[in-house]
Amino acid sequence: MKGSSTKVVALIAGIIIALSFYFVLLGQRGIDLIRDGGAVPVVLGIAVLVLPVLGVWMVYSTVRSGFQHQHLVTRAREEGCDLDVSGLPTMPSGRVDRDAADALFVEVKAEWEADPDNWRSSYRLARAYDYAGDRSRARETMKRAVALEAVDRER
Repeated sequence: MKGSSTKVVALIAGIIIALSFYFVLLGQRGIDLIRDGGAVPVVLGIAVLVLPVLGVWMVYSTVRSGFQHQHLVTRAREEGCDLDVSGLPTMPSGRVDRDAADALFVEVKAEWEADPDNWRSSYRLARAYDYAGDRSRARETMKRAVALEAVDRER
């Protein structure tokens, strides 16, 4: 597991370095267009300069979310409240079987409804959404879990 996570971190670092290089080149092209003068090149240059800014923001927010989610995973495992899916049937791809994931979701959703303001139950619900294949709700619920855990940590 440790070697696998090291490979993932190295891959992410490589992608960030490549994107940084791309953002610098794109920024230089935007500046070159602005220096050319004329209405069209200046407007196009300004538009091109916006792209690296958006790119940096997207990379930053994605990496920040990854660190926050990893913090929750670590804390949930330390506290023994992570979802255990090792006993559930899996498909050939390795994903949890859909019916088993749906049954797990119903169980975890009931736990969450009993204590919706606890980061642990929100974290478990986010994981259950993910296993059930509902990635958008999983992301939203994980954001809620991150916010609740931050409040819990401040206490």
